Amino acid sequence: MPSGTPTSGVGRVIAGRYVLLNRLGSGGMGHVWLAHDQRLACEVALKEIVFSDPAEAGPEREARVARARAEARHAAGLRGHPHVVTVHDVLEHDGLPWIVMEYVAGAVDLRDLVRTRGPLAPAECARIGLAVLDALTAGHERGVLHRDVKPANILLAPDRGGAPYGRVLLTDYGISVQPDAGETRYTLASVLVGTAGYLAPERATGGTPTPAADLFSLGCTLYHAVEGVGPFERESHLAEITAVVMEEPRPAVRAGALEPVLRSLLAKAPEHRPTAAEAEAALSRIVTPQAEADAYARTQTDLGSQPPWGAVPPLPSPPPERLSPGGSHPPGAAHRVGPSAEPYGFGPPVVPHPVPRGRRRRERSRVLRAVLAGGLGMLLALGGVWYAVAQRDEGGGEGGGSGPPYGENVGLAKALREGDCVLADWAGARFQGVPRLSVDPSCGGRAVPDGQVMALVEAASADEARRLGPARCEERTRELRDRLADVRALAVVPTADGFRTAGRRTACLVLGTHGPVYGPLGRHRELGSAFADTATMQRRDCLEVPSNRIARLVSCDGPHDEVVLGFTRLGADVPFGRARTQSDLACGREVPPGDFGFDPSVYTAGSWTSQGHWKNGTHFVVCTVRKQNGGTMEGDKP
Repeated sequence: MPSGTPTSGVGRVIAGRYVLLNRLGSGGMGHVWLAHDQRLACEVALKEIVFSDPAEAGPEREARVARARAEARHAAGLRGHPHVVTVHDVLEHDGLPWIVMEYVAGAVDLRDLVRTRGPLAPAECARIGLAVLDALTAGHERGVLHRDVKPANILLAPDRGGAPYGRVLLTDYGISVQPDAGETRYTLASVLVGTAGYLAPERATGGTPTPAADLFSLGCTLYHAVEGVGPFERESHLAEITAVVMEEPRPAVRAGALEPVLRSLLAKAPEHRPTAAEAEAALSRIVTPQAEADAYARTQTDLGSQPPWGAVPPLPSPPPERLSPGGSHPPGAAHRVGPSAEPYGFGPPVVPHPVPRGRRRRERSRVLRAVLAGGLGMLLALGGVWYAVAQRDEGGGEGGGSGPPYGENVGLAKALREGDCVLADWAGARFQGVPRLSVDPSCGGRAVPDGQVMALVEAASADEARRLGPARCEERTRELRDRLADVRALAVVPTADGFRTAGRRTACLVLGTHGPVYGPLGRHRELGSAFADTATMQRRDCLEVPSNRIARLVSCDGPHDEVVLGFTRLGADVPFGRARTQSDLACGREVPPGDFGFDPSVYTAGSWTSQGHWKNGTHFVVCTVRKQNGGTMEGDKP
């Protein structure tokens, strides 16, 4: 029976032995289930391959099935390694393979941990890095390359001593390969296997995978852990690949002693990266500053004996936004941000850097030539990449003068303040070049704002603002951007001549990616106000819905009719008039309330659409949950 059917859920018995209990997570290959092994009376994890189209066939189907078998084979070869999830078996059921794996109770992946707890301390990241490096080295010694090291593939679980994140496990060998064994590389034509922002440059340009590529991915992963965002995270997968190949990583602001290790792991050229032994020694010095000689022995001990969590708190962030669900049809649409969905190409902007010199410039030129030779240049020419606005001034120093705060091109005579709504006039396409900005005092009352200033970050000098302002703005606006459907961050950096006029601060804007936002964002919205467009609806908002054309933001502590769960979007061929009849079904399918813990017998999916997202061609839909009987939801907990 094709996977994805109703019988593929809870209670289904696989291979006459394993009873599915509940879904643990989802990924590119399919779902991972908690299951009960009836023969051995224990719990295991089962990975199920899922196809979006049950009738899907041909090379892609064959490749994904082969990848599942390869994952089981490669991971089984590392059975018993303390930092690799154990694979027990691979079996066939209804014509598709299922992988039977160790169930790691209480585990959370590194991506979710950073998302919920904030960036980790450098020493904690080094401890995790040592464990993952130990697992990778064991695989490399067997000729197995992982090829997809990233935060989502690193599990942290309680250890025997009770430390909540003491046990570190590498998982998902689904796209691993043994280059010297003549194995097929399970990839589709014109598709890169791996995760865009974590691919090594040589792999992004079509080169052969090597252990050095896994180390580059490890560097990206540790950067994400300590900074809270990937070093090459951008607004689209294409932009991320471009950044990996052609740009330096964004400046690290939290890494401390880990920064030199990250810099070496993220070298563009494989030969300039450290060996596994060198990386191990450098990470060990951070975990245990004294004694370098016994670095190898330290990786074999129980790393959970190290401090379970770092003491560096995350940067201040806005208070949690109020929950709010959506009604049936008025305002706007958004992008899919379901529980395990990949974003539809929205994310932080490219961080501008000074032009690299010396060896780095030579490396970049060499790698760029490889890109052009490998065909990525054609993709770049067709796809286009935008760069964040950061008024660059090559002069350093503190800055002074009384010029415009952000330069003549931006056009503002006064410094931006937090909460200012802005109008952005782009000379060409949005996010191409530098926009001319003006302030909208009414914030949607008489004009249609493109975005809002959500934070201001101070700097000691104009040079520091130029170097660190964009990265700090991404950090300060990340939580809000994660909750909205279609926005980007934009750092408006003061020039050297306008540094004092700007109050020595970079303005951190959140702007609509494809169109205006129509009103205040985040904490600047007032309870009781009606939404002018869905562009300002965000996940966990609670809504009062007096009619199917009016939705108001209300407190989740009181009566409310709906809660926003996430976003999806309809096809480009769906006109707005028909969207209202399709959006509820799309949300029920793509962002089902049951995935968030809402009982399907009591709750149902709702949706909101608005013309703004049809005018700009994005066709976003806000997905909500509501009671089937139309009652209010105060006090309801999923």
